[in-house]
Amino acid sequence: MSLNLKISIITPTFNRSDELGFLFQSIEKQNTNLNNIELIISDDGSVDGTEELVNSWKKKVTYKIKYITQKNKGPGAARNHGLENSKGDLIFFIDSDCEAHPDWIKYILADFKINKFGACGGPDGAKDDFTYLQKAIDYSMTSMFTTGGIRGHSEKMISRFFPRTHNMGITRQVYEEIGGFGDLRHGQDIEFSNRIRKTGARISFIKKALVFHRRRTTLKQFFKQVFNWGVARVNLGKIDSGMLEFVHFLPTLSIILSILLLTILKLLNLSVINIFFIFIIPLIFLSFLGAYSKKEFRIFPFLIIIIPTQIFGYGLGFLQAFIRRFIFNQKEMIGFNKNYYK
Repeated sequence: MSLNLKISIITPTFNRSDELGFLFQSIEKQNTNLNNIELIISDDGSVDGTEELVNSWKKKVTYKIKYITQKNKGPGAARNHGLENSKGDLIFFIDSDCEAHPDWIKYILADFKINKFGACGGPDGAKDDFTYLQKAIDYSMTSMFTTGGIRGHSEKMISRFFPRTHNMGITRQVYEEIGGFGDLRHGQDIEFSNRIRKTGARISFIKKALVFHRRRTTLKQFFKQVFNWGVARVNLGKIDSGMLEFVHFLPTLSIILSILLLTILKLLNLSVINIFFIFIIPLIFLSFLGAYSKKEFRIFPFLIIIIPTQIFGYGLGFLQAFIRRFIFNQKEMIGFNKNYYK
């Protein structure tokens, strides 16, 4: 497939001016022809000088940057605004807290040439200059022991692959067939991918098409994020039961089983040492495995905190939303909304 294809890269942003520079540089460093590329920054009502920053970068880079803005409506609406203003034959999505690997576009185009996909997605990872907390979150999010087998980090996944908008591509034909993103506050990229699946379009997982994801910078932010993802999964299940699989219940089941086990241990008057071996030893082992696999043992103490935070946060959000939506048949739950990024 010729590189004469027009490519639109859409990035929604909201008060992320401190991180956008990394994205601009990563697109500039792509090992491919940049003449047919446009990066669309779809601003969702930022008040942190984002427009001024984008205008300054327009003078520094060799590719085309297009800035558009709207009143704050959420990331889905911002992506739709970007889609409406895009010209590309292929449309890629990357988030404002991400950087593209230098061969990101090259690997996507190579797969498209062979497989003629309708949509594609790839993994996200960490860079050396990320904080230890961000590196710990990266392992917790990408390991097969946590959610790596769901989000797209292995060619042998334990559930169906739904490309996510931190690293996603579609053809214009797919966009014209299914339209834009829905109005879910969280999980709208999965719902979007689900509609793509229903068209029968080919979806490629491109393992080498990597982006580096800076993720959250505090434990509080991370907890809010995973809690909302648990909520989002239930909302998605209400839209289409096919988006709710057994694997999504596992964090909640682990919380329930842990509470039952603690209750039994208390009734049996077992010592703290017994509890330590049952709960803490496996966590220490998994944290050590994560530090070893990343060749960064300074993230070990962070993993001991991050891994249970992810499981507990997601499971709690899922449980609360499941009770409200499937048992009491209440309307869509949002989760953390006010001060979500704080």
